[in-house]
Amino acid sequence: MRLPPRRIQPGHTVMIKMPSGECRSIKFDGVGTISLGKFGSFPAAELVGQLYGLRYDIAEKTLKVIAPPSIEDVEDTDATNELIRDSSSIQEVTYQEIEQLKSAGVLPEEIINKQIESHASFALKTEYSKDKYKKRKQAKFLKHFSTIEPTIHNVCDYWFKKDQSRIRDIRPDALSQMMTLANVHPGGRYLVADDVSGLLIACMLERLGGEGRVMNICDVESPPVYHIVSYMNFEPQMVDNVLVSLNWATADEMHEPILAATEPMDGQKSSDGQRIRMQKRKLAESALFETREELFRGNFDGILIASQYEPYSVTERLIPYLAGSGSIVIHSPYIQVLTEAQSKMRADPKYLAPSIAQPWLRQYQILPGRTHPMMNTSGSGGFLLSATRM
Repeated sequence: MRLPPRRIQPGHTVMIKMPSGECRSIKFDGVGTISLGKFGSFPAAELVGQLYGLRYDIAEKTLKVIAPPSIEDVEDTDATNELIRDSSSIQEVTYQEIEQLKSAGVLPEEIINKQIESHASFALKTEYSKDKYKKRKQAKFLKHFSTIEPTIHNVCDYWFKKDQSRIRDIRPDALSQMMTLANVHPGGRYLVADDVSGLLIACMLERLGGEGRVMNICDVESPPVYHIVSYMNFEPQMVDNVLVSLNWATADEMHEPILAATEPMDGQKSSDGQRIRMQKRKLAESALFETREELFRGNFDGILIASQYEPYSVTERLIPYLAGSGSIVIHSPYIQVLTEAQSKMRADPKYLAPSIAQPWLRQYQILPGRTHPMMNTSGSGGFLLSATRM
């Protein structure tokens, strides 16, 4: 079963990559106008049915599909950049002239070419410097954008760059390593403590493909809102048939839920609205009891934790329901929290080989003659503690 549809449809969340490299997410409804700020606007209907990953140009408030840029070999050159004067006077085209050209409707490509022609030191640049200069100008003036499919990697990377504290510093490589250590696969049954806006749950739902069980233990009484799950464009059956939740109180075997009235009192008439509400309560209570019974039967394949609470106490609450040889994987942005939990696990014979790892990711620029690590990279994607139940 394919998880996210390959074509853009109304109701989807669509990620858009701007010329500057910035990513935005929009809730696509297929009507009205989509505005991208200074880059322009276009009718939303023009994206309906289009494939993800295409590149577009905004011309006169309409979209035109453009071919992806090709990578060309860079010829050897004797230029060294050493004779370039670092001064504002080397660019003869002024800001006012550029604004006049834009107001006159001159194409962005022509503005870029005019800047290159008037650049006093452009010929002295190396081929690499020329290419970088062109890309900076294209990011500033071109009205190009790309649609990006909201896969779990793209969504995780988007939130890590936008607000990594919201997902507790889980980087895409750390998330994939959690799935590997826990052996998340279709048909598996897993207990989850997700305090990362549903990122962990979204990844597991994508892995399970509509087959299996994800039971989230949270600290809210009403069904939690998994914000990041809504980004994934899942079909309803892929979520409804797999995901259930309990709060920490109802996950306790000693807890006795307080039941609301599901039948009218003797001799009391009820309106249609009251009967509907009572029926909903009855269904909710039935689902709650079924979920509790499923938890207490145990035999789950793994426990995955990305929570604000102390990890060892969370693990101790959930491990009675974990099957033998089941996996335990805990993520935390702080290594001290995990080392304390690891020390306690080592003293307990039911935990086998508790180990701490730090995921490491380095991004490289891959271009002919210019392959090297990027100058800026993220400091940490958090730390992982993994163990196996004896």
